[in-house]
Amino acid sequence: MDQSVAAIMRFFEYAHLPENLQEVSREFYNLAHHLEQTLETSAEKSVALRKLLESKDAAVRAAL
Repeated sequence: MDQSVAAIMRFFEYAHLPENLQEVSREFYNLAHHLEQTLETSAEKSVALRKLLESKDAAVRAAL
């Protein structure tokens, strides 16, 4: 795993969140790990993960 991808993947962890927010965040975690495992290392992979993280953050905030 490339360092930039490894660095962003930690932000998809969700165990520290309250249960209702875990439910929202879990799907983003699953998709992020799927993308990390199936896509070749590239700048576009990093962009996809960054934008997915932005979406996850917005969804979690919406659920607050």
